[in-house]
Amino acid sequence: MSESRLLSHLEALVAFDTQNPPRAIDGDSPIFGYCSEATGTSFEVRTWDHGDGHVTWYAVRGRPKVLFNVHLDTVPVGADWSSDPHRLRVEGGRAYGRGACDIKGAAAALLTLAQQGAGNLALLFTSDEEGAGGCCVERFLETGEADRYEQVVVAEPTSCKAVLGHRGFLSVKTRFHGTPGHSSEARALRENANHQMARWAARAVQLAEAKKTTPEDAGTCLNIGLVQGGTKSNVIAGSAFVHWSARLRPGESSEAFLQEIRGCADADARMDWEVPFRGEPLPAPGQSDREARAWCGARQLPIGDAVDFWTEATLFSAAGLPAVVLGPGHIAQAHQTDEWVALAQLQHALDLYGKLVKFDD
Repeated sequence: MSESRLLSHLEALVAFDTQNPPRAIDGDSPIFGYCSEATGTSFEVRTWDHGDGHVTWYAVRGRPKVLFNVHLDTVPVGADWSSDPHRLRVEGGRAYGRGACDIKGAAAALLTLAQQGAGNLALLFTSDEEGAGGCCVERFLETGEADRYEQVVVAEPTSCKAVLGHRGFLSVKTRFHGTPGHSSEARALRENANHQMARWAARAVQLAEAKKTTPEDAGTCLNIGLVQGGTKSNVIAGSAFVHWSARLRPGESSEAFLQEIRGCADADARMDWEVPFRGEPLPAPGQSDREARAWCGARQLPIGDAVDFWTEATLFSAAGLPAVVLGPGHIAQAHQTDEWVALAQLQHALDLYGKLVKFDD
């Protein structure tokens, strides 16, 4: 019965197009009406529409100690699917569909749990985790509603293991400014924006390499992803552009790393910096996983290794709330063509979430 109800919810959730971008969603979008109807009148439900596709749906019944957070937006569908990505396909012990793994499967499990009569349950569903510029969780924290909870469970694909640490993600656009002119001029070596960029890039890579503890260690995962600059080979480049990113380890500060990376440029280099996205590691700088680890231990939750992908759990951690990442599926199954989650993982997540709720009753 529970599996049938769970798959029914997942089928409905996958059918709602919540691709981000374009994040074409608002507080009146049918998916939120569906969630409200599924939880029923015994829940106090509130919806905040922050505009531009940023929507927070919040439902509470009883006096829960744990807040479950799930994002309902997905990455774009992409091409070459074997079937309609917005129509759930169940085959060979797997459920296929965009968002089935990341992370509507967890939302379906929690809606099922609500209908099974969990007396104390708090759900926070958001619409802007995928893509840059998310604000739903931060705006929710600003309301003070989160202060009533002792623990936050952020659903992401972790194979139903509790994850207490993950890397941060820092996305930066750096522009170097030179003085154009004929390439025969002696000043070209110093004033060419491409040369300034190249010297900075070489030192930045060396800085990242120096942070590796072993040859296999990824260090800070510095990645120079996009480089543009200059006009032609015999003209001193007047501008150069680099879009780079870094994934910092738990305990590392993105602000401290930014200061280090800026120091890799020439002292007289003319440049400016733009940070489209800054997500701190988990635990957030200045926080620890001690309380979250004790919470998992008391409930006999299996604890997994730290992961390399970023989650919004760190936003709760930065606010002083112990947070764990726990959800069905594996990250390798997310964001891909023919995205899928194992049916056994969905049932396991339902059982685990139910266990957590009953423990705190």
